[in-house]
Amino acid sequence: MTPSTALTKRRLPRVSPLDDAPLDSTLGTDTGGLWSRGARPAGLAPPASKPLSVFVILFLIGLLIPWEIYIGPMRLSGYRLVLIIVTVPCLMMWISGRAGSIRLPDIAVLLYCGWGAISLIVLHGFSAAWQPSGILFIETAGAYLLARCLIRTPDDFYNMAKVLFWIVVALIPFALIETLTHVNIAMKLFSSVMPSYPISEAEARWGLRRVQSVFEHPILYGVCASSAVAMAFLVLGYGQPLVKRAFKAGLVAFAAFLSLSAGPITAAFAQLGLVGWDTVLKSNPYRWRLLLLGVVAMWLLISAVSNQSVPAFYITHFSFDPASAYFRILIWEFGTNSVAHNPLFGTGLGEWLRPDWMPPSIDMFWLTHAVYYGLPAALLMGLVFASSFISVALKTGLSDRVLAYRTAYLICMTGYFLVGWTVHFWNASYALFIFLIGSGLWVLDYKETRSTNRKDRTSEATRTDSFAPIPFRGHDRSAQ
Repeated sequence: MTPSTALTKRRLPRVSPLDDAPLDSTLGTDTGGLWSRGARPAGLAPPASKPLSVFVILFLIGLLIPWEIYIGPMRLSGYRLVLIIVTVPCLMMWISGRAGSIRLPDIAVLLYCGWGAISLIVLHGFSAAWQPSGILFIETAGAYLLARCLIRTPDDFYNMAKVLFWIVVALIPFALIETLTHVNIAMKLFSSVMPSYPISEAEARWGLRRVQSVFEHPILYGVCASSAVAMAFLVLGYGQPLVKRAFKAGLVAFAAFLSLSAGPITAAFAQLGLVGWDTVLKSNPYRWRLLLLGVVAMWLLISAVSNQSVPAFYITHFSFDPASAYFRILIWEFGTNSVAHNPLFGTGLGEWLRPDWMPPSIDMFWLTHAVYYGLPAALLMGLVFASSFISVALKTGLSDRVLAYRTAYLICMTGYFLVGWTVHFWNASYALFIFLIGSGLWVLDYKETRSTNRKDRTSEATRTDSFAPIPFRGHDRSAQ
């Protein structure tokens, strides 16, 4: 070994598998700034220390398989088969502490499943309740624990986002054929092998067919596609030039747009707007507080000048079809009335209170839990979402890369929160939503290594561009 080689080896810092790419003082180390002259070279993605769990991959791919497999009265599908296999092992892994500390969202998920089962048993008896209760547990606790236990590092989150991105991209050619020719090629191919979901008779909009793809309804395709918008920009695009990041996010948003459904399109463009806000105001540590103040001001303004409530205003002004918007307002009115008459256990598998001429569907995810299983279930599902979102948002002391990943997770959840007031998630779309809630909680157990902290300090010291964003640095209370 020559002296120069030995010197080079001594100068290279040792990097943990969970850290960002090694420092290169000749290139600079600011990986988060769009304008910094020392930004990470284009195309340099975070390294992956280990591959993503095969069960996570199979679950995500299983969401795309529309086959309906019946074992007696029980309907199974690709993703349900995966969840049936992994739910008990993941539950044991969580109990043993191998998924990190037990958190409030974990308890809320299990309590939600328990209350749903109690409600069904009280209303219909055990013989009729055991099957839907089991499916509720598999699709809720199973999907949540799959992410909670097997997505534990930034690399896991990156790899999951990559698989989800390529799934959305792989469906785009079939979606384009469907929207232009009005023929659902993807569903026809699957149904030629095994019984699959029926092809929907969704009306054309602007002369284009609303893309259903491999889901039960176009709106579910749009919801699932829009879930990857923020992750495409902030996770897969981390450290890449703005053009590449915008292209990836725009591609996913375009896929969601092909559903021609107001809810998913609103979710996709809300995510793009939040990503843009974060990008432009990166150097302002108060940017999210300013945005929150703006939202509150807008809410008060609409309440003052409009004769509608804010949710009704949102539904009626951001909808393709006025009749559809009107029905959603009726769903809220009659749905809350049904909850008032059945506050504790809901209506279960029975009919909820509504006029005979109204369809049975409830196109409002945040209301369905109260209607079907009672107010306790709705509060518990709200607790699952809110406690996950708030706890991740308050986590401090993170590197630039993990901050970007956390922001992607929070923006993704914001999109789901918005679309949940005009859309109901069921089957694959529901399982994906619950899975994504659990996919970001690794942030709460994540601790920066010394090499990562050293790298961040060096990054701040070597910035030369006055427009480079200043990352927030807080005290990590979890380390106490």
